[in-house]
Amino acid sequence: MTDALKRLSEEGVAIWLDDLSRKRITSGNLAELLDQQHVVGVTTNPTIFQKAISEGDGYDQQLSDLAARKVTVEEAIRMITTADVRDAADILRPVFDATGGQDGRVSIEVDPRLAHNTKATVAEARQLAWLVDRPNTLIKIPATKAGIPAITETIGNGISVNVTLIFSLERYREVMDAYLAGLEKAKAKGLDLSKIHSVASFFVSRVDTEIDKRIDALGTDEAKALRGKAAIANARLAYQAYEEVFSTDRWNVLEREGANKQRPLWASTGVKDKAYQDTMYVTELVAPNTVNTMPEATLYATEDHGEITGNTVTGTYEQARADLDAIEQLGIKYDDVVQLLEDEGVEKFEASWTDLLKSTEAELQRLAPSEG
Repeated sequence: MTDALKRLSEEGVAIWLDDLSRKRITSGNLAELLDQQHVVGVTTNPTIFQKAISEGDGYDQQLSDLAARKVTVEEAIRMITTADVRDAADILRPVFDATGGQDGRVSIEVDPRLAHNTKATVAEARQLAWLVDRPNTLIKIPATKAGIPAITETIGNGISVNVTLIFSLERYREVMDAYLAGLEKAKAKGLDLSKIHSVASFFVSRVDTEIDKRIDALGTDEAKALRGKAAIANARLAYQAYEEVFSTDRWNVLEREGANKQRPLWASTGVKDKAYQDTMYVTELVAPNTVNTMPEATLYATEDHGEITGNTVTGTYEQARADLDAIEQLGIKYDDVVQLLEDEGVEKFEASWTDLLKSTEAELQRLAPSEG
């Protein structure tokens, strides 16, 4: 069997796992994925933590201690999630050291209820960086309108950031601009730019899910021919934008000061439609200096039957633009779709956070010591 994951890594794609739980840490599974599946990073989100904490008894001891101390549910969640991220960061530390800080990263998200509050997001980012206290942490900030200035401020404070929930090409350019502005702030403060890293999480599968739904409603043969084309086209044009921004004079000045490029990260790469190849958001988005964060099923599918044929992004921009233009001509408005997806993305994470609060509160009550 060809080692598709090794080949993917050799093409310049960093393989990150889009999942974390205490069981994955304590069982040795995470260390095994690093050793055998070429995994070099981990991403988390409120949905992942909600699932982890509500399943099994891996958190009982810590929850019991927190219940005895009568901490608030918000504090309990932060203690639990930052403990997992800290432990995962320690497991990934050798990768971080070996890659000069580029990989070996673990991401943790700011409270999604703060997504539309710039000041609170910056404060939360600073607090999370302090709580986890590991140099290989990335603080996840959503690319909402309020998130953009928060990214600049956080990078300017020397804190590495994973910008999440990017769907549109316009917003992605704003994200890159915010990163450069943050580096300029950090430089003005005399901070070491080589220590600041960032990835921009460009979401993939959800774009197809929404556009395909609209294509199916139209039902014409012309429309159906464009099923499954939008997400990959969108991501490829994002890479084109990345290439443009990180070859400007503005960037070159920062690079001479030791700054790192903000890598595009392909997120939401699990295929939702059974009609499509289950590895398509991996094999069709191979390009140097990118990250692909995969759910476990996608990771193993790629290992088993992913066909890595080299760079599948550079040189595709004309076709990608044609595909998006053809979808627009069907009456499916790109701007409407990406705004809806951003709004829904924040709402979904808020809903997961609310579920996380509820399930953690129930666990704290279950494990609370009897009075006396």
